Amino acid sequence: MPNKIIFKKKISNFYRKISIPGDKSISIRWVLISSLSNGVSKARNLLMSEDVLAAINAIKKLGVKVVLKDNICKIYGVGVRGYKYKKYLTINAHNSGTLGRLISGILIDTTYPIKIVGDKSLSKRDFKRVAKPLSKFGASFQLKNNCNLPLVIKGSQNLKPIKFFENKGSAQCKSSVIFGGIKADGKTFIKAKKSRNHTELLFKYLKLPIRIKKNKNFDIIEIRKVKEIKPINYKIPSDISSGAFFIALTVLSKKSKLIIKNINVNPTRIGIVSILKKMGVKILLINKRIYKGEAIADVFVESPKNLKSINCPPSLNSEAIDEFLIIFLIAAKAKGVSTFKNLEELDKKESPRLKWGSKILRMMGVKVITKNNSIRIFGNPNLKVNKKIKIQKYLKDHRVFMTSVIAALSFGGEWHIHDKDAIKTSFPSFLKLIKTFK
Repeated sequence: MPNKIIFKKKISNFYRKISIPGDKSISIRWVLISSLSNGVSKARNLLMSEDVLAAINAIKKLGVKVVLKDNICKIYGVGVRGYKYKKYLTINAHNSGTLGRLISGILIDTTYPIKIVGDKSLSKRDFKRVAKPLSKFGASFQLKNNCNLPLVIKGSQNLKPIKFFENKGSAQCKSSVIFGGIKADGKTFIKAKKSRNHTELLFKYLKLPIRIKKNKNFDIIEIRKVKEIKPINYKIPSDISSGAFFIALTVLSKKSKLIIKNINVNPTRIGIVSILKKMGVKILLINKRIYKGEAIADVFVESPKNLKSINCPPSLNSEAIDEFLIIFLIAAKAKGVSTFKNLEELDKKESPRLKWGSKILRMMGVKVITKNNSIRIFGNPNLKVNKKIKIQKYLKDHRVFMTSVIAALSFGGEWHIHDKDAIKTSFPSFLKLIKTFK
């Protein structure tokens, strides 16, 4: 059976209320933290994607018992220092940068060398950005070409606290050092550019020794050695990064409305909401509440009669970093020229997304100028696609695949989108849910 999907027809207008799977970032963090707890943690709505399953398989290799049954995941934590380190252990992070980088921080006290490997896409990504600060704790790291996976960690039993300046806005790098800090004697200081704070919120909810001082552009984080972590029962909220594709489908369709239930609307994750509001989209967060430290809401969106172009403030970049491909697609239908700058982190993801975002738009007939990590998109409110477009060889980046599907359903044309199993990393039920809109 060919691993591609073909679309030949635009979608019609709709008014829908949907639910989507659990948040990937929170799911992976819950798995890792639960494995370090003293007791049994239980989660509902855990995202059953390849990235999360890779995290579960990783902790199993480290001696942690996991039971999956009836949409409930139970993890029998072994304590902060309870991992069973064996000789010649290899952990496969597959496509997950979150897993590969965060678990590197947890493993800095390993008694035997541990190898971390990944798929073709992950093996191209920069792991020096975590190995360099983590080595200051006292662990040693070997990387391919001094930068990439495979990575070999040799831990230390005499870990010293560090000071780390995270200036790229990478939540993965920040979180890896936070995890390292829980095993080091003394107080670890992190000055971090604003980015996702799911790790900090979970630590605060669990009353772990973390202090956070917020400044305008940076957070100052202090983390001390942790003796014990309580187990945590969690109903994982839904993922706004996955919901973004259905938000975009609504925006790009005529006379359509959508409600997505129980979405994680952490302020560090809702850049797409701010951007779409600036573009004239009616998008509301309703029934907002706090659940175990995280902001949750239902998201309402209505297709606008007209879309305005945007000169996107770079201050919103980190809050929308996983949504830019779909935002570019929306900008293609806006009236006027939209500009997005300082997008160097976009090419640190599963594929060079700035390149792929511009490539998809050009194939659709949209004028695009890319220069110095910026992109200018010359929007056309009457944009239609009347040709065959083939999407392939994109390193199986799940967001490239899903963006292409939304483009096909919104603008027409005949789309041949290869490697449809790419969605397994973050949203395995994406195509099944898409079919309910036809």
